[in-house]
Parts: sequence; C-alpha cells; structure tokens
Amino acid sequence: MTKEHQIEENLIEQLKELKYTYRSDITDRKALEQNFKEKFEALNRVRLSESEFLRLREEIIEPDVFAASKKLRERQYFQREDGTPLHYTLVNIKDWCKNEFEVISQLRINTENSHQRYDIILLINGLPVVQIELKKLDVTHRKAMQQIVDYKNDPGNGYTNTLMCYMQLFIVSNGSRTIYFSNNKNQHFQFNADEQFLPVYELADVNNKKINRLDLFAEKFLSKCTLGEMISKYMVLVESEQKLLVMRPYQVYAVKAIVDCIKDNRGNGYIWHTTGSGKTLTSFKASTLLKDNADIEKCLFVVDRKDLDRQTREEFNKFQEGSVEENTNTETLVRRLLSTDYADKVIVTTIQKLGIALDSTSKKNYKERLEPLSNKRIVFIFDECHRSQFGENHKAIKEFFPNAQLFGFTGTPIFEQNATYRQITGEEETLKTTDAIFEKQLHAYTITHAIDDENVLRFRIDYFKGEGKVQAKPGEAIAQQAVAEAIIDKHNAATNQRKFNAVLATASINNAIEYYRLFKEIQKQKQAENPEYVPLNITCVFSPPAEGNKDILQIQEDLAQEKEDNKHNPEEKKQALIEIIADYNQQFGTNHDINNFDSYYQNVQKRIKDQKWTRKEFKPEERIDITIVVDMLLTGFDSKYLNTLYVDKNLKYHGLIQAFSRTNRVLNNTKPHGNILDFRSQQEAVNQAITLFSGEDGSKAKEIWMVDPAPVVIDQYQKAVEALGDFMAAHNLVNEPQEVYNLRGDAAKIAFVKNFKEVQRLKTQLDQYTDLEEQQKNTIEAILPKNNYQEFKSSYLETAKAFKKRQEKEGTDAPEDIQQLDFEFVLFASAVIDYDYIIRLIADSTQQKPAKQKMTDSQLISLFKSNSNLMEEEEDLTDFIKQLDRSRGYSVEEIYNMVETFRVEKYDKELAKIANNHGLQTTALKTFVEQIMNRMIFDGEKLTDLMEPLELGWKQRSKAETALMSDLVPQLKKLAQGREISGLAAYE
Repeated sequence: MTKEHQIEENLIEQLKELKYTYRSDITDRKALEQNFKEKFEALNRVRLSESEFLRLREEIIEPDVFAASKKLRERQYFQREDGTPLHYTLVNIKDWCKNEFEVISQLRINTENSHQRYDIILLINGLPVVQIELKKLDVTHRKAMQQIVDYKNDPGNGYTNTLMCYMQLFIVSNGSRTIYFSNNKNQHFQFNADEQFLPVYELADVNNKKINRLDLFAEKFLSKCTLGEMISKYMVLVESEQKLLVMRPYQVYAVKAIVDCIKDNRGNGYIWHTTGSGKTLTSFKASTLLKDNADIEKCLFVVDRKDLDRQTREEFNKFQEGSVEENTNTETLVRRLLSTDYADKVIVTTIQKLGIALDSTSKKNYKERLEPLSNKRIVFIFDECHRSQFGENHKAIKEFFPNAQLFGFTGTPIFEQNATYRQITGEEETLKTTDAIFEKQLHAYTITHAIDDENVLRFRIDYFKGEGKVQAKPGEAIAQQAVAEAIIDKHNAATNQRKFNAVLATASINNAIEYYRLFKEIQKQKQAENPEYVPLNITCVFSPPAEGNKDILQIQEDLAQEKEDNKHNPEEKKQALIEIIADYNQQFGTNHDINNFDSYYQNVQKRIKDQKWTRKEFKPEERIDITIVVDMLLTGFDSKYLNTLYVDKNLKYHGLIQAFSRTNRVLNNTKPHGNILDFRSQQEAVNQAITLFSGEDGSKAKEIWMVDPAPVVIDQYQKAVEALGDFMAAHNLVNEPQEVYNLRGDAAKIAFVKNFKEVQRLKTQLDQYTDLEEQQKNTIEAILPKNNYQEFKSSYLETAKAFKKRQEKEGTDAPEDIQQLDFEFVLFASAVIDYDYIIRLIADSTQQKPAKQKMTDSQLISLFKSNSNLMEEEEDLTDFIKQLDRSRGYSVEEIYNMVETFRVEKYDKELAKIANNHGLQTTALKTFVEQIMNRMIFDGEKLTDLMEPLELGWKQRSKAETALMSDLVPQLKKLAQGREISGLAAYE
C-alpha cells in the first residue's frame, strides 16, 4: 500500500470520527447526482419527478464557478411541471451546521474525455464543495496545486458541466504540510507571469502558530460547523473581479473577536494587523456580518483622509457592488445616519466629516438632528486608528454616543515608547497609547508573522557611506548633490533594471523642491555628456498651500510636516508645484493643474501601480521611476511595483515602519526584498523600531526582518555555483553552459534544473544589492562570468521547457520525477531585455557604427533565449535573424515592420500547409482559427459547431477533427501568447 493510500484512509477515518458520513458507494457521476437529489428533496420538503430533477439539474449546473457560488448562497426559483413555483435553497443557508456532511473518495466523473479520479471530496447536502488532494512527502505543494489546475483544464473534467461546479475550496497535503486555496475560473500556471500564482493559505491558531499536520488541520478546519462557517461567512465573493476569496486565519480571528465583543457588549478593542495584511477585507467582513445584528443601529467605518475614504469605499464596493455609497459631504453623512434603509446600515466616512457632524458650534445643527441616535448602539471601526483617534474627535464621539463600541485597526500601534500625544486626567498627565484609547488588544498579526508567512517581504537596508566611506552622524543630512548622484548611480540595480520604481522621502517641502530641480540639472548634464544616457523619469508630490480649500485641508490632516511647511513662504511653494505639474503634463501628455491637485495626485499613484504592465503596453517614457515626497505616499499607499525607498529624512518608530513598508509587497521571485537606501545613518532608529513592532522576541526580530548581508549571500552563491560544478564533474563534464546539452537521461537533466535554480535565486538577490563594493562585484563576476551565466540561463530554459512540454503532453503518464518538477521561469524575466529591446539591438546590428560593438546573430539569439519573457517570440525572432540581409542599415521602425510582416507571412504559409494536408480551403481554416482565438474557451460541442463550415469530408469525422486540431496546436499557442486555451490539451 502506497503512502498516499495510507494518508487517504487515515483521513477518512478521522472524518468519520468528526461525524461525516462516509459514502463508499458514491464513485461516479450518477451516484453523486442521485445522492444530491435525495438531500435536495429532504431539505426543501419536496418530491421531484425524474424529468423535473433533470430540468433542475440543467438549471443549477453553472460553467462559471462564481455564478455557481452565488447560487450556493442564495434562494432560487424553479417552476414545477404542474406550474406551481418552488422556492428552494441548495443547502441550509440559515444554519450551515444543520446540513448533511459526507465524505467520498476516488470519485471518477467520466464525462466525455475525462477519466480523472479525485482523492477525497467533501459533500455538503450532496454538493461537492471541498476537494482534498493527497501527495507523498517529497512532492512540493506548488506541483500538487498544478495538478489540481491541470485537472480543471482537462476537457470534460466535471468542474463546468457537473455538480463539481460548486467546488469552493481545494486542500493539498502530504501529511506533514497542508495548504488550501479557493476555487476560481481561469486558474493556471504561467511560469513567466508577472505575479505569483495564487493566494495560498496555511492554517494557524489564534497566536499565529501554523497547523500543518493533516490530522491537526482536519480537527481544526474540517469539523462540520467550522467548515460550514468558513464557506458561508469567511469566503468573500468579489463582484468586480468575479472572484472567490477565502479569508486568512488571522483575518477570521480578528472578525470573530470583534463580532464576539459586540455580541457580549464587552467594550472597545483594537486589532494589530501589520501593513499589507489585508485590513480592508477584514473590516469589510466584520461590518457586513454586523448588518444582520438587530441590536446594532449603524456600523461606521471611519478613515482619516479623503483619498483613503475613496480608496476604502472602492475596496468595499469591489467586494460587494453598491455595498457603500459615497458621502459627498457632511449633510449626506447625516442623512444616511438617520436613514432606516438596510443599505445605509454600513457607512464609510472620514473622521473629519464625523467631527463636523458632532460639532455643537456648527450653524447647520447637525448634532441636534442626530440626537435620536445618541443612545443607540453604534459601532465605529477606525482604519489606522493611531492617526485618527488621539484628538478632539474621539472625545466628541464617546461623549455623544455613550453606548457606542469603538474598534481600531492599526499596523503600528502607539506604545509608551513611541507616544507623542499626552492627556491630562485630573492632576495626572499620561501618554496617549492605543491601549489607553481602545482598552484592549483583540488580536495581533505583526510584520514578523507576515514575513514568516511570506505575505510581505523582508528588507534590505543600505546605510549610505559618503566619500572616504565615512558615514554621517545618525540623523545628520549630507549634501543633496551626493545623495542625488548616489541615487542615479544605484537606481538601476535597486529596481532590477527599472522593472520597479522608487520613492525618495525628504525632510521638508523645500528639500523636495531642491531635489526635484537638482535631478533635472544632473540628468541634463549627463545627457549632454552621453547621448545614450536614458534619464530617470522623476516627479514630485506635496500638498499645495490650502488657502481655505477644504479638500486640501482634509488631505493635510495627516501630513504634519507639509501642513507646517506651507505656513512659510506659501507662494514660493505654490509656484514650484505649478512648475512640477507643468513638467509632468509635458512628460506624460496629461492636463493637470494645481487647482485640481487631487487629480494630479491620483494620476501619480496610478502610474506607480501601472508599472505592472509590460513595456509593450506601458512604454518606459510613460512610467515614473522616482517620486519625491515629504509625507505623502509614506502611509496607506500600496503598489507591488514599488520596491525601493530612498530616505533623506529622520524617521522613527511607527513612521519608520510605515514608510519602509511601502516597499515590501509580495510580487514574485524577481522582487526578493524591499530596498531601503538610508542617507541619514539611522541604524539605531531602525533597530528600535524593529524591536518595538516585532510583536515577538525583539532579540530575534532583526534576523527575521532583514535579508542576509552581501558577504553571506556571496558565500552562498559561490557554494551554489561550486555545487553546480561538482554535479557537472560527476557526469564527466566541465562546468560550461554548452556541456549541459551533453547530459544524458532525465535524472541528470532534472538535477541540473534544480542546481541552476538555486544559482539563479541567489544571483537575482545579489543583483538588487545597492551597497556592493567593487571587490565584491569582481568576486561575483569571478564566481560565474556574465557571459557564462547568461548562456547557462539559456540552457536552463531550453531544458526546462522540454520537461514542461512533457508534463503537459504526457500528464500522469510522465515519469514521476518529471511530473513533480516545479519551474520558476519568472526569475528570468527581465524588464530591460524585452521585445522592444531586442528589436533595437537587431536594428543596431545592421548599422555601420565602428565605434560601437555590434552583436552577432548567435549573441542575439543567446540573449533572448536566456529570458523567459521572450519565450513566445523566440522561434520567430530566431528565424527572422537568420534570414535578415544586413547589407544595408535599418531603423528600429523598419525592423518592427519587417518582423511583423515576416511573422504574418510565416503564419500564413504554415496555415496554408495545414489546409492543404487536410483538403481544406485556407480562408475557411483561417476563419475557424479566428473564431477559436475570439472565444479562448471551448468544449467539445462548441468546437464541433465551429468546424461545420470546414466541411470535413472524411468518413471518420472525429479522427479528422483530432488530426486537424493536433496540427493547429502550435499555431494556436503562438497566437495565444502564453495564455491557455481551455480544451486544447486534448489534442496535444
């Protein structure tokens, strides 16, 4: 008996102990549907005829998992044969604990082309809602996830055309490690994609200790009521993205803590969840669960800035369309507070609007109108509560709403060590802390936990040393010229060759203006000295003088430095900002002005986030490389493509953590850490902040938060390269890239893939270290010279692609070690070496420029073969280069057009050849291909419909279709540009 079978049997026995009914008789589609019919009839107290059930089955089976998930949670209507209506639910949605919970194993759906078996499936009221795939200990969880996705992409798999469409969660375990993730449409692995595959979850207890062992996981997560609650309460259907989200364990604990506190009326509390942990989703779920609490009159989610008001409202409405309306002014807020409509039970507003509403000196008598609410039970949930809850507004809320309960979310609580506000009680003066304001901490999930869970990245801090390598005194500013030149020098390395962007935090508005002008000067000079220098796109954002503008005043509520700076020489600052915005308009073709500052500010934020698009979609000249700020963007702003913070201002405690945390959003392996370049020598301030906010043993915090220093990683890199050399020597080969092709047998090639993956991981990390000494750079080059390294990358990609094709083609028939291979092509995607870059190099190689070293055909081909973001173009570019006549020079535009013409002609020839082989008209075949590309997803029936105009005349029609489609697969894949076409795998 294999280990997998043993794990499966043990889990079934445990589920039986948890009061699941084991149904060994349900092993195929017919038995699954018959069981559901019985459960449906019992729940809805009805007897359906066979024809009624068949019609009901057709109505409830949804090819779209999002639509099916909505049906699972709502009441539905069905018209019976005698014309009477049947209002029904698929499960008991009022009390999920009272549903029937069953477990089945080795279900074989056997639809059309699929004969997949599923290890364990959990049924709720007869519907398959959880699939558990069990693997041996040595199989990575990514590979197990890929198998589930492969099952889903297999034609006729049951997920779109049987009751399997109600699948909500997937669980993968090898007995010692267990993970889970939600079901969604279009899930697939793209190894050269820009973002990580899926949100993957590990269960943890309330103290964030992981629960990985399958038996412990099952006990905690799969008990009937817990699973029912997880699906009904703690999964979120994101309307705007048509996507299912399952909440992380710490989010669930936080929501439960708030709901229980309100249920028992146990006063106030706060949630310490680190920046980047998804506080908005947590607060959304808490507030929506309160909508159905009859004891609560209103739930207000309170933010403290206009842009956060908009951002939070948009986030809430993303989770559930129309769940929160805009409060355009205080009058609207007051009307909604007094409204008895269910839709107005949850309100998002700013602390400023709330303060105006409760101001007794206001001429608009808002406070008097709100008097009927004063003794009601109101719940206030404050976002980033350390910013909004230490002034008069907090006092006004507590006095006016004595029965209110107040809950705060913060990533950086205020402790005595970092408190600045003071309060006087009687004759005693004390510091205002988060504990003092909100009474008690309800749950904590700190940055230490988040780093450990890989929800956020570690940091890499480069403490800048000036000339002579002598650091300035802590907190002391150095010459701006030296800082600006250092930033220009280090920026490409810090941002992975401008794949990412950066923020420069300055000490004042005057400093920001000076830096902006200085960068313009330096870069202008660099361009004059070197025409090929590509300047950094640099902009600057700070709030203008308010001059009574309420919107600006509101923006400045949390911008202490900017608010103070604008009191001095406001006209100078205003003129400087006008100059900056004018430059911005000229650079990016926009039309912003200082009177609509918020529009400019929003566009800057969008551009920072839009770095996610490829260079083909979002050209370099449209990007922002560095944004100079004072207070803005250092709190509450998230972008996975912001990876670097340049610091020329004194930071400490929560301000330091908030600013640093702009850089550490997880993307993929091209972003191994957040980069901090500190020009103020603030080591001690960093150590104090880490110790205070670690939430764990402070002595170990630095080790957890920081990546290893360069010497350590260089040593690891050397050992990885040596291990690669030892591996090659063991196969009687020298450690040279071309020798990879002399490896014999799958085992040897798989070992090479694993060895070189480790080399590449460490090299990617070192490439983004900004404080490498010249000697260290030379050491890295000596360990593995650049040309050899690039050619090894090419060898890796060629080898890995061959294995990946075998995985896709042979599936479960492939040798086990090939099935289990887990590739990370994403490491090889470069922001600079992309399609545009290669086209420019080809054009350059045809120019007669003796001063410039031109690349040969083989060098060009080697370059793009070593970058996975060119995998789709590789074949066409190789063929084009080989036939290119270089007797005359071509411009970049000419090469673009020539390549496109070459590709079209090549495609037409290949299509004509296929048409000829199958006795078809080329135009008809071209139309057929275009129809497939327009749909991207098809099943057997739709594909047959598309084939009708082809008039396939062979006697054995199905064989003709299969042969034709097999010939078309390479062309379809090329046209799809890396995306998967559902249903294609059957013909490969």
